This record gives sequence, structure tokens and C-alpha cells, in this order.
Amino acid sequence: MAGIGARKGLLMIIVPEKEIAGLIDRKASFDAVEAVFAAMASKDAYNFPVIREAIGHADALYGFKSGFDRKSLALGLKSGGYWPGNEAKGLTNHQSTVILFDADTGKVKALVGGNLLTALRTAAASAVSIKHLAPKGAKVLGMIGAGHQSAFQMRAAAEQRDFEKVIGWNFHPEMLSRLAETATELGLPFEEATLEQIGTEADVIISITSSHDPILLDAHVKGGTHIACMGTDTKGKQEVEATLVARASVFTDEIAQSVTIGECQHAVREGLLYDINITELGAVINGTHKGRTSEDELTLFDGTGVGLQDLAVASAAVDLAIKKGVAIEVDF
Repeated sequence: MAGIGARKGLLMIIVPEKEIAGLIDRKASFDAVEAVFAAMASKDAYNFPVIREAIGHADALYGFKSGFDRKSLALGLKSGGYWPGNEAKGLTNHQSTVILFDADTGKVKALVGGNLLTALRTAAASAVSIKHLAPKGAKVLGMIGAGHQSAFQMRAAAEQRDFEKVIGWNFHPEMLSRLAETATELGLPFEEATLEQIGTEADVIISITSSHDPILLDAHVKGGTHIACMGTDTKGKQEVEATLVARASVFTDEIAQSVTIGECQHAVREGLLYDINITELGAVINGTHKGRTSEDELTLFDGTGVGLQDLAVASAAVDLAIKKGVAIEVDF
């Protein structure tokens, strides 16, 4: 955040949602998330406890994710949540805003639209896991879920391995057209598949749903595979059978969230997995953990979504907005 740290210190920067697409691309998101995972593992950055609640109105989930990175001096929070009825209103179901503060004074530094940033940073997180954990010779990408986020996930994943095709499954098969269109955009053939086929044929599997019951079962997955579980970020959610999680070499963004609100919560509750069995992905990035040990190993990344990811991509967006002259300055 050197760009905004060097400014007058009197003005707050606003980066509207409409400007984000012209500022942050997949590479910038990937680099920001990879760096913050590394900082977390080296204890240069830490997240504060997550607040996430059902508000009792519009079936919405609302909360805060926050943290501080001593290395970049990124301090702040993302406020927002999930409004399931928004799509019918022409709005994105996930709504969020990032607020950045000056680490030296506590003054508000920036207000940043967080909707697209959330999609980009979530996809970047799974892509970072694929880079560091997936089999080097991965050829088939399996997608479980075909919602809004799935297209971001596929695009980011395709940049990490030389995939030859994409296979996918969704609760509502009519939505698979999103996966097919995205695969075509990437120059990859797409096939609708059963969960058994995905577990058997895919070298990399991304699950991105809002399920509260396991979809991918232990019996489905054969051979050396990397699974990125990206949909479970709240107590009670579950995409993968607990015994499958317990069978894998498990990595995560943050262990505290993984065992309480992430995919690992169920295996831990059933006594199949303990926090000492879970490794921060940042340790692999920093070279203090070997990561995948063979092509036949089953690895799993529990992407719970941490506040520091949001601060990292929002900070990059602010610096670029200032550089490109699209930042709005407010005397606040």
C-alpha cells in the first residue's frame, strides 16, 4: 500500500465498484493473494475473528472479515454478505465493501467496492493452491457448481496447468451452460459429468457451491487429485464428505477458520482430523513445507476466505486507481 501511504494523509480515497474491472486483473489478484498467504505463514500478517450472522431479513447472511499485514501495513475490513434474492433484482447476490485504514493513525484511508474483488480473490486463492499443490501433469479440470463464481474459478485455474478438457456437475443441470461457455472461451472442450466421473477422471477438482450437505464423496475420488473446496465459509456448510477430507493431505488459508467455518469443520467435529494435521498454504509458498510429495497423492485446499485476501486486492486496486487517475478523493 505504498502508493496511498505516501499521500497527504488528509483525503480518503474512494474506488467505486464500476472502476474495479478496469484496475484489477487475474494476475494482480493472484500475486496479491499469494503474497498474503506467504505473509500469514511467516506470521507477518494475521486475521481477526470473523463475524458472520443471519440477520433475519431477506434471508441474508451478513458479516465482517478483517486483519492486519505488518509487512504491507494493510489494515482494514470487508463488510458484506449474501443476499439470495438479489439476482431477481438484477444485482449480485454477494455484496461487499472494503474499508482500509492508515496503520499509523487509524484514519480511514480508502473505501473500495468489494463485489468483483471478492470473486477475483476467491478464484485467485484456488489458483494459488493449484499452482503449489496440483499434479504437474494435470489434464482434466473438474468443476462442481455452476454459479456466478464458477466462471472466475475456471479462468484462474486454467492459467496454472495445461488442461485438455473441463468436466462439470451442478445441482441444476440447466446452469451448466455457464461452464460450457467459459470453457469455450478458454479453448477447452466441456462435458457434463456425474460426480463419480469427476472423482475418477479429474486431476483437479474445484467445488464452489453453497451446499450444507456433502456432494463429493470419499468413494468418488480415485488416484492423485487436488481438490480446492471454495464454497464452505460458514458454520454448517459442507461440500465434501468428512472421510474424504480426512484421507487427504489438507492445506488451508487459515487453520483457525478451517476448523470452525471451513470444509474441515465436519472432519474435526467427527474426530477424523485435528488442527495439527492441517497446513497453511503459505508454508508451501515459503518453502517451509514440501507440499505435494507425489503425483499419486490426494491433496485438498480448504479455502475459507480470509479478510487479508480482501485487504490485499483492495490495496492493489487503490494504488492502481490513483496511478490511473480514477480515484475519488474525499475530505473525510
